[in-house]
Amino acid sequence: MATTNLNIRIDADLKKQAEDIFRELGLNMSTALTVFLRQTVRSNGIPFDMRLDTPNAETVAAIEDVRLGQNLHGPFNSVGELMENLNADD
Repeated sequence: MATTNLNIRIDADLKKQAEDIFRELGLNMSTALTVFLRQTVRSNGIPFDMRLDTPNAETVAAIEDVRLGQNLHGPFNSVGELMENLNADD
């Protein structure tokens, strides 16, 4: 099998952290990247889930409440005050 070089630029700290993990796994950077590329080819795509986090409707509503400064509770001066508020019938 013919080989070729792959040159990439990456943050030095990220590289060091990855190398440390690969070393613990008994791999060097080249082998680890080869594993990633083989898995990419086998799965015909990125071999792990990649998606943007999309908040659900409840979270979107809570974010909007904070933005508008409505439906907020607190601050609380003690855990007791917090628990009393949480357990109160609204």
